[in-house]
Amino acid sequence: MTPSRPPFSVWAPRPERVRLLVGGETVEMTRDGDGWWTPRGDVPSGDVDYGYLLDGDPTPRPDPRSRCQPDGVHGLSRTFDASAYDWGDGGWAGRQLAGSVVYELHIGTFTPEGTLDAAAERLGHLRSIGVDMVELMPVNAFNGTHNWGYDGVLWSCVHEEYGGPAAYQRFVDACHATGLGVIQDVVYNHLGPSGNYLPLFGPYLKEGRNTWGDLVNLDGPGGDEVRRHILDNVRMWLSDYHVDGLRLDAVHALADASPTHLLEEMAIEVAALSAHQRRPLTLIAESDLNDARLVTPREAGGRGLDAQWSDDFHHALHVALTGETAGYYADFEPLSALAKVCERGFFHDGTWSSFRGRPHGRPIDRAAMPTWRLVVANQNHDQIGNRAAGDRLTARLDDDQLACAALLTLCGPFTPMLFMGEEFAASTPFQFFTSHPEPELGRATAEGRIAEFASHGWDASEVPDPQDPATFARSRLDWSEASTGRGARMLEVYRSLADLRRQLPDLTDPAFTDVQCTVDGRLFTLRRGRTLLAVNFGGSPAVVEAPGMELLFATPAGASYDGERVSLPAHAGALLA
Repeated sequence: MTPSRPPFSVWAPRPERVRLLVGGETVEMTRDGDGWWTPRGDVPSGDVDYGYLLDGDPTPRPDPRSRCQPDGVHGLSRTFDASAYDWGDGGWAGRQLAGSVVYELHIGTFTPEGTLDAAAERLGHLRSIGVDMVELMPVNAFNGTHNWGYDGVLWSCVHEEYGGPAAYQRFVDACHATGLGVIQDVVYNHLGPSGNYLPLFGPYLKEGRNTWGDLVNLDGPGGDEVRRHILDNVRMWLSDYHVDGLRLDAVHALADASPTHLLEEMAIEVAALSAHQRRPLTLIAESDLNDARLVTPREAGGRGLDAQWSDDFHHALHVALTGETAGYYADFEPLSALAKVCERGFFHDGTWSSFRGRPHGRPIDRAAMPTWRLVVANQNHDQIGNRAAGDRLTARLDDDQLACAALLTLCGPFTPMLFMGEEFAASTPFQFFTSHPEPELGRATAEGRIAEFASHGWDASEVPDPQDPATFARSRLDWSEASTGRGARMLEVYRSLADLRRQLPDLTDPAFTDVQCTVDGRLFTLRRGRTLLAVNFGGSPAVVEAPGMELLFATPAGASYDGERVSLPAHAGALLA
């Protein structure tokens, strides 16, 4: 943890001179041997705007650790006293990930207002569908008004359009009052293309690039302070904002050759903080590696993170439902791919990946690893938004198929994650949108998007312009859909499945070894203890032997059960126990 330093101290080893512009006055600063600068004279207290003048540059730059940017990422920072908030969650004991249901949402499009306060008004709805933890897409400051959030440049600052840091505290407090934990999506593998002034202060970046930008310096000269910057940011979310966990974006893009990888160091510090706060604190990685060592406890030789997103489940289920086999879906064409994922966690566990052109992944130790460490979804922001038109499953599946997707996600072996609006079959797309003020950056983003989809065989005319405000507007949820027609029918499906998930211990049993799947043509069954989940992916009726059980759930087309066998219409599913 960073030692306590005087107010307005800043790490800036690169410039030869740093001055603090605060409250309209300029204060000289003194540098120590570690590259930290502190003010020489008196500084004001209370809320005040400030920035740093680096060498002879007359333009003040925002604080790399800024909590508030009232005029955007190019403007002055503003002090924010996180300890001033009167929290109401003193009795909050936290939420463990095991057994929980996660709900991913984007603040800007979740409600018409697009604010944290407006989102807080919808929390009762989430509880009604069995949600335990809300996962927010990144909220840190980016240039422009609307964005997915992965172009952030100030990791500690809550975007003003969402309501800023005070609104964030109110939102978390409201979640806890409703019984919901909060997971915050954070991005440490790159910084956005506009408003990133960190390299003016110090060696925050290093040679090389990943998919999204320059590499963050985790292991080069000055890397220890960059790591500390990240670790302090982790602590900020969990302490100052009472967040219950973090989703770590694309950890495979963190290039770190240090003796102790940043992720392991993060796990060590978060475990210590969790012990001190006496509540669960969860780290969930987005990883493309299919390597369970990432989520294996440190005492067993792993990195010690709690869980990771698992795309293999999505891919196998998507192909089974839609028949789409282009690109990375190709290997998942056989229905047996879904069975393997459910029984073994990863489909690619050392097998050949045709999309990558090489073997990929490692096997999971099914006897040692609990199933809840894999977080799965039938839709999420990536899998919808990174389609050319940002279309949801709703656009191509009927009600029974959507209900089958819900059944397998909520009653399958893993930690289920829902994406905002799927519970009422939202017809609105979730498209890739940006609002870069720089015309050249906006053009480059739009052209890059078209080129990317052209390489995957998509029609360029289907790709909406990310910079067009209509692209953002189209992506907002229409909450009126939840109360009528298809939306109301699907909402009832999700509420029924949420009730069953809480009633039946088998549905949260973490044992991989208790999961048994069979595939017969297009008929798929999954047994977990005394429960049987059956899905007919085919276009003709199918029959499943299930003597002595009780039919607890069927998708909208229904199912008949005579005490011995259950008959499923085409594209229908059922749950028995």
